Amino acid sequence: MKLAPLAILAVAALSLTGCSAVTDLLYKESESTFFDAAELRSDWAKADTVGWLPDDASEISIRESTEGDPAVMRFSSDDGLATDDCAQTERLSIPVFVDDWMPDDDDIIKITTVWACGNWAVASIDGYWLGWTPSAPGEQEVAPAS
Repeated sequence: MKLAPLAILAVAALSLTGCSAVTDLLYKESESTFFDAAELRSDWAKADTVGWLPDDASEISIRESTEGDPAVMRFSSDDGLATDDCAQTERLSIPVFVDDWMPDDDDIIKITTVWACGNWAVASIDGYWLGWTPSAPGEQEVAPAS
């Protein structure tokens, strides 16, 4: 009978952590936000994969797998991509993840060209940038060697 209060406390604790924390745990995903590119470069474990991220990038949101490569990133930038690290090509892939801050699927499907930046595909959409990895092999073949 003493388990009932413990069960109530456990449910309450899960409720306080929020639905997204439970979802992240169940689906093996995590979400991160960064104020700017400098914060991302110092705090994100996979920062070395986004050398193309402009120095003025801000309002950065990332949803990623906790077990590997799949990730999607949204950011704002007036300068745009460091295109020496990227090449424009036909879009062959779409993001693996979905989040509230992402455009509708229909808007993503309407993207016809992307910047191939290493393992990432990146596109400008609705005044911000959206990038995802892994990109399709055909996109990766076009990306400049880093």
